[in-house]
Amino acid sequence: MKLNSVVVGQFQTNCYIIGNKKTSGGIIIDPGDEAENILKIVDENKYIIENILLTHAHIDHIGACGKIKQLTNAKIFLHKDDLPLYENLKKQGEQFGMVFDDPPEIDNFIKDGDSIKFEDLAIEVIHTPGHSPGSVCFKIGEILFSGDTLFNSGIGRTDLWGGSTTELLESITEKLFVLDDGTAVYPGHGPKTTITHEKISNPFINS
Repeated sequence: MKLNSVVVGQFQTNCYIIGNKKTSGGIIIDPGDEAENILKIVDENKYIIENILLTHAHIDHIGACGKIKQLTNAKIFLHKDDLPLYENLKKQGEQFGMVFDDPPEIDNFIKDGDSIKFEDLAIEVIHTPGHSPGSVCFKIGEILFSGDTLFNSGIGRTDLWGGSTTELLESITEKLFVLDDGTAVYPGHGPKTTITHEKISNPFINS
């Protein structure tokens, strides 16, 4: 499997593209903006995108869903607790002077403990509420895509709709810090990190 990433939009969101060079199958995690730049990577690698996985439904993680869905016919996966956010994409955009159409319907609602099959991989869904009610992380082997739950020396903000600092810290300590220490963490913003580093050095958790 090959992992590509691209930083998109004014919020500098990490979008991840995972593909199988042998079969050409591919998935996209958090297509937040700049669909053309995301699809450029897809085209360069000749991937056929099967699934769009959303860690949560804030505008900077779902903004390009509609265009990518239209051009790839990929299935969209989201936790149901973030559906109100997802359905209000247009209102989210208005707050930042951005114009969006209504997003496409969700194909599959996911929950904690689900396993999404992709090629020979099993993508584990870990529900980590706190940044938003339906925030999830996706774990593939020793790699964790943490969305806006956990950053390199940081955590997601909790002052937005449905946010909860208590829930976020519980999600991190009870669901993420129990993973293998060597697990690589690829966050929704900023550089990658590891579970070990965050256990030791994250000032929001070790204060």
